[in-house]
Amino acid sequence: MQQSIDIEAINQQIYIESAFVEKLNEQTSKVIVGQHHMIERLLLGLLAKGHVLLEGLPGLAKTLAIKTLASAINADFSRIQFTPDLLPADIIGTMIYNPSKNEFTVRKGPIFANFILADEINRAPAKVQSALLEAMQERQVTIGKETFPLSEPFLVLATQNPIEQEGTYPLPEAQVDRFMLKVKIDYPNKEEERQIIRLNLMDEAFQKIDAIVDPATILRAREVIKKVYMDEKIERYIIDIVFATRNPAEYGLNDLAPLISYGGSPRASINLAKAAKAYAFLQRRGYVIPEDVRNICHDVLRHRIGLTYEAEAENISQEDIINKILNAVEVP
Repeated sequence: MQQSIDIEAINQQIYIESAFVEKLNEQTSKVIVGQHHMIERLLLGLLAKGHVLLEGLPGLAKTLAIKTLASAINADFSRIQFTPDLLPADIIGTMIYNPSKNEFTVRKGPIFANFILADEINRAPAKVQSALLEAMQERQVTIGKETFPLSEPFLVLATQNPIEQEGTYPLPEAQVDRFMLKVKIDYPNKEEERQIIRLNLMDEAFQKIDAIVDPATILRAREVIKKVYMDEKIERYIIDIVFATRNPAEYGLNDLAPLISYGGSPRASINLAKAAKAYAFLQRRGYVIPEDVRNICHDVLRHRIGLTYEAEAENISQEDIINKILNAVEVP
């Protein structure tokens, strides 16, 4: 009885604290037509203290989405265009010699912002990629002998273009694993495209974004999300899904064993749990249900499952494997 009263209290608190989500969606819809999945995943990453890897063709509002979100939250926004000649100092900053004072001073790079768009991350060499990924993981940057903490909230949205792979530096699996979500976006439908045309022909004054949330609200929401109730059955469900990617035969999925070269790491379990709690918060609910886990499962796992040559030869994708696992693992 006490437990059910506690859950009810959490539910009410979450309902009150998550009121800003609706306002954020209203603001973003002024500029972004469709792409609800992408906006929702950006919010998930922001609230669950994770980062997002976005894969989609050019012109699908990836830059506009994160810029709009930053404006609505009244946060600092930085866009870094990754190119083969980029250096780590171009991202994190460097020491500049000041002749008048006869000393070195720190010049901070574009990483010192709340929202970072790392555009075409696979176009920069490994040294630059690792500098960004270190900042993402440690949430601090060392320049010379000084260490600077990065401001919170801190969200990196890295984009990859699925076409034009020539001259790129693909992210190693260990580094891709540091992203909480990998989101794939597609073209809008005909009605959405018609609205996009109309919106872009309108006066820019109609598309002005109001800062209706401040960074402190996001940080408070992160603390509230920690209180979202997750039952032991849901925890076991998450573990079963991740273990099915490692040992599919144990779950009666013998046909998947030759298709998977490696399964999800413990980061997969952690991020599934974190993202499920954040998703429940977005639904204005104080407890996690199996549907929350299923909803975010593809985005959390698709970059954490390695395919064998056999799977690639048979044209089997990570999505197909995740679908089979979700159909096989018993839902609590």
